[in-house]
Amino acid sequence: MSLKSRSSGVLMPVSALPGDYGIGTLGQEARSFIDRLQAMGCTYWQILPVGPVDACFSPYKSTSAFAGNPFLIDLELLSDWGLLTANELSASRSADPPYSIYYPNLIRNRQTVFKLAYTRLSDQLKKDIQDYSDANQDWLPDFSLYTVLSQHFLEEDWTKWNNQDLVRRTPDALALARHRYHEEISFQSFLQYAYDRQWSTLKTYANTRGIQIIGDMPIYVAHTSADVWCHPELFLLDKRGCPTEVAGVPPDYFCKDGQLWGNPLYRWDVMKKNHYAWWMLRIKKALTNFDKVRIDHFRGFSAYWSVPAREKTARNGRWVPGPAMDFFSQLKMSFPNPGIIAEDLGLQDHDLVKLLDDTGFPGMRIMEFAFIDDDNNIHLPHNYTTNTVAYSGTHDNNTLLGTFFDYFPKNRQYAFDYCGYTDAWENQWQIGGHHSPSCRAFIRTLFQSAANLVILPIQDVCGYGSDTRMNEPGTIKNNWVFRMTREGLSLIDVDWYSHLNLLYHR
Repeated sequence: MSLKSRSSGVLMPVSALPGDYGIGTLGQEARSFIDRLQAMGCTYWQILPVGPVDACFSPYKSTSAFAGNPFLIDLELLSDWGLLTANELSASRSADPPYSIYYPNLIRNRQTVFKLAYTRLSDQLKKDIQDYSDANQDWLPDFSLYTVLSQHFLEEDWTKWNNQDLVRRTPDALALARHRYHEEISFQSFLQYAYDRQWSTLKTYANTRGIQIIGDMPIYVAHTSADVWCHPELFLLDKRGCPTEVAGVPPDYFCKDGQLWGNPLYRWDVMKKNHYAWWMLRIKKALTNFDKVRIDHFRGFSAYWSVPAREKTARNGRWVPGPAMDFFSQLKMSFPNPGIIAEDLGLQDHDLVKLLDDTGFPGMRIMEFAFIDDDNNIHLPHNYTTNTVAYSGTHDNNTLLGTFFDYFPKNRQYAFDYCGYTDAWENQWQIGGHHSPSCRAFIRTLFQSAANLVILPIQDVCGYGSDTRMNEPGTIKNNWVFRMTREGLSLIDVDWYSHLNLLYHR
């Protein structure tokens, strides 16, 4: 897929939507946000991964590459299905501040309310859930069993389960577990059905209003996942099932030790033998769920940073060639024109540039990176090509306003000169908010660029500071919990963005 026309969109995690129940969901607030995007003249809503989150609430280390996050299920829609009463909805309303997710309280509530809803399934809903389960046999039974066993053993790391037959997945042990935990497995299938039904309805709503949804696919999966437990032969593991080599990125400008992600690496040689079947299933589901899919860390298909599992940092890794066009040739046989966006950030070597050119996928540029040095770097808007998705920043960066504070004074002045922002005297550039002049100068410059698609994080649309940052790589506290409020969304200058889209033919 290459980008053929000019357009724009907003990066807004589903979890960050406003609402009364502690986290953004797939209900009315999501539909209202879609209406707002339409009024702004936008074409795309980009989200973060929507799989079950890990213990640090990161959507990038999910327990499944296929499942949906039950926390995103809308309780009011469950009530519309006859599964919750008005009093139970009222009791589920969150008393926590509306601008952040308080996961301990959220988890306690959902454990109770979901099980209550499950006890009230009608015969028709039970049939619908069975039909859904039958249609998703390639991942749902294993995911549901993995989730139940993780809860039973109080341990997501399947190599530590106190039953080696289940660790090794012997047929007798699996059959016994499926029989013993039948009801709990059925409950997990109900949650996935509810998520999928609500998601499908929401996507249809978006598409009928001219809004396309860009999903986000992490290239790697967590070791503590149903995928690795069920398919250990596809990953670099030892005889116990523990990773021998793990993923990360080498030291760079942003992190002197690199980033040690810890995900197990793929055995691409094994995957190739069955034409990357697991990956093709994953891509198929993603292209069904979303209009376009951003593949995170795309350069891992060209070459990936392999770090011995015993290392404490990512310093002592090595580059290993990835499957490159052999993988994408197979993908295009199954999906001739896939709507894929390549997150090609990081080291731009010849092989990565060639792979992107050979696939025809649009790459990414981050305007915040444009002014961190004096070089004529690839993130400066005058260097963008049409087949590019250009961002002010992403979920891993500081907000635009926060970045102004992070810049060295000379780099900040370079940025303002570039964007024609002349009101930087007496620190006027520090003014944030929905009408922030300095943020607007950046955004206007981005919209003027040749890049056919421009995406703004919701924090930059609103001119928010660094206290609303979504994630800071290399840290584990205060990430993934940011939420918008209804008031914050209502103050967006819809007319200004609509004019900007018309003015620059987006």
